[in-house]
Amino acid sequence: MKKIIQIIIGVVVSLLCIFPLAWMAIAGFKPEKEVLSYPFKFFPSKWDVSNYVELLENQAFIRSILITLLGAVIFTILVLLVNSMAAYVFARLDFPFKNTLFVYCIITMFIPGMAILIPSYIVVAKLHMLNTLAVLIVPGIASAVNMFLMRQFYLNIPTELEEAALIDGASRFKIYWHIFVPLSLPVFVLVGISSFLGYWNALIWPIMTISDENLYQIMQLLAFFRSNETNQWAMVMAGSTIAALPTVIIFLFFQKHLVEGMKLSGLK
Repeated sequence: MKKIIQIIIGVVVSLLCIFPLAWMAIAGFKPEKEVLSYPFKFFPSKWDVSNYVELLENQAFIRSILITLLGAVIFTILVLLVNSMAAYVFARLDFPFKNTLFVYCIITMFIPGMAILIPSYIVVAKLHMLNTLAVLIVPGIASAVNMFLMRQFYLNIPTELEEAALIDGASRFKIYWHIFVPLSLPVFVLVGISSFLGYWNALIWPIMTISDENLYQIMQLLAFFRSNETNQWAMVMAGSTIAALPTVIIFLFFQKHLVEGMKLSGLK
């Protein structure tokens, strides 16, 4: 009986989570007048694919998808590389003021991003990084949260592997690259997916730093589209559905590794 109740609760929660995404996708197939019609209709009276076809033929929309995907991939790779090296240093190396530096890094976790938004903008403006892909990538590479998760993971790797490599004459970088990185798949998936989603869904920072239409990020373009096409909600829903597909696919593909990474990194 207990298992049946758990299954029922799981199904109900799953349906509640899926409902908004399903409604958004189906709304893209509705005629304009039915999207926000009353009484509410979940399915359209007539399925219309013109909204999706028009978006897929829109060069600005496709360019935005591709440039956002490129930036997200570069950002994710750099996040994994930089934070994993920092995590290895704090987990395995001994050096003066190690604990002090670690605390200093961790404190940044408690500073809200909005609190440093204006100072960050001033810095990148003085560095002449506005309207470049670098302004969307570089400022967010180093992350105390990601470094902390990777450090927790590395602390659970047996020291015998490292000691054996040191006896064989391996350098610290070789140990990191050939032992720790191959073993880091679970935590890499966890950090990688969160970093990819963070970049993909970013809105405020791209709006502040990017005014070149050729570099518009997908969420930025959708926000601009909504502000200029407020009477075309079916088109907005279709665009939002297409923009959500890469993140949904990535989550489903790496779901098993994501759960494993959360367990091994000490998250409950």
